[in-house]
Amino acid sequence: MALLDLFPRHIFSSRGWGLLGAGVFSLLAAQVMGRRDLLALALLLLVLPLLSLAGTRVLKPRFRVYREFSPSPVETSATTTVRLAVARTGPGSGQALMEEQLPDRFGHSPVFRFPARTAAAGTSRYEYQLRSAKRGQFLIGPVTAEFSDPFGLSVHRHAIDDGDLLTVTPAAVELPVTGLAGARGSDGVTATRIRANPSDDDIMTREYRHGDPMRRVHWAATARHGALMVRQEESVTTPEATIILDQRFHAFAQGAGYVSGGAADGHELVTSDAFEWAVTAIMSISTHLGERNYALRCLDPAGEPAFLNSPSAPEPDTDEFTGAGGLQSIAESLAAIALSGPRHAPSDAGPQPFDDRLMDKLSAHRLRGPILAILGRLTPAEARALAPAAGFGANAFALLVTDRPSDAGPVLEILRRGGWRAASVTAATPLPAAWSAFDQGGAGQQGAAGLQAAAEVRRAAGGRR
Repeated sequence: MALLDLFPRHIFSSRGWGLLGAGVFSLLAAQVMGRRDLLALALLLLVLPLLSLAGTRVLKPRFRVYREFSPSPVETSATTTVRLAVARTGPGSGQALMEEQLPDRFGHSPVFRFPARTAAAGTSRYEYQLRSAKRGQFLIGPVTAEFSDPFGLSVHRHAIDDGDLLTVTPAAVELPVTGLAGARGSDGVTATRIRANPSDDDIMTREYRHGDPMRRVHWAATARHGALMVRQEESVTTPEATIILDQRFHAFAQGAGYVSGGAADGHELVTSDAFEWAVTAIMSISTHLGERNYALRCLDPAGEPAFLNSPSAPEPDTDEFTGAGGLQSIAESLAAIALSGPRHAPSDAGPQPFDDRLMDKLSAHRLRGPILAILGRLTPAEARALAPAAGFGANAFALLVTDRPSDAGPVLEILRRGGWRAASVTAATPLPAAWSAFDQGGAGQQGAAGLQAAAEVRRAAGGRR
């Protein structure tokens, strides 16, 4: 049997290889001895395994597989339970050895026998758990089954389903409460006024109605219209925030920490330690603001929807997100987002980031809320292009994720002169510390090496006032 173990086991079983060997030996013996009975025996021994092989390839048993993830999608480092239900849909009986194919990051693939001991109504149910420390979309399955003919001569393994995608989203980090979002009411809404021109003439007015308090009378408008006019009520709206996510390859894939991992569709998920920090920051900031009833707008440096190129985005063309459903959509979109674009900074002749397309998007929602930019390495020219964007937000905050924060000084200074509160961080900087550095109240905290001191941020902001 040790010699038979050297032959491939995915074609014939040990019994099948033994019959083939006996058939070849009988054929040689019949040739030497001239015995017709040995020739007939040799043909039988050779044909039987070959017929069994053809039968297992042509007459494949049919199954139906149902796979469920709970929860789905799942956050990084959290556990999801996979539930499998396998039922035979075609004729046939007998047992089969089945295996759930998994990506290498999940360890050994689970193996089980069909039918299960607890099978009910012809359906066998199985359950196991998965956990991933990295975000992404991963193909779980297919289930492969190993079948044999009734004589146990040939073996055939084939997939009985196509598998399902498991989406692993980045987990949000809890951020401290700060004042960077501006004043809000206790219910999470904010009063907004028309502020295109601070002139008193721009205040909205209407005719006086019985019961209006006299303190709301607008005397200048009353004089112009010749009738008693009162100030219009402030409109109470949902606060808004715009988030800019830099995902350019040359801005993040520099120095140590560059990685690329396989995705479910066979393409690479290109990322780096710095970009993973940025993705976690976007998820955490979105959650922090979303829980406070902010409507979120996510853009890329070109002014396009931030998740336009994410294969996991439920709606790639969408850039506005509200409520719990919006946060879920952001989480799923961030699951498989990757670095994109040219490997090197584009030439001046080509399309440039932070140009008029982005400015037009920001101006359409001028002064409706803060602008937060999570950026990679910027050149001074890119910083000068981005600097005026601060004027479109009630506040403007920028975090530069770079391997060498000490080299970011000139870029930070350009942004600060343009009105941004800017700081540089590394992939090792605690996100809560970076967030606290923007606190309007001034209680900034020192982060890891590379985080600009909160006092410096406040001094730069104070100089603009």
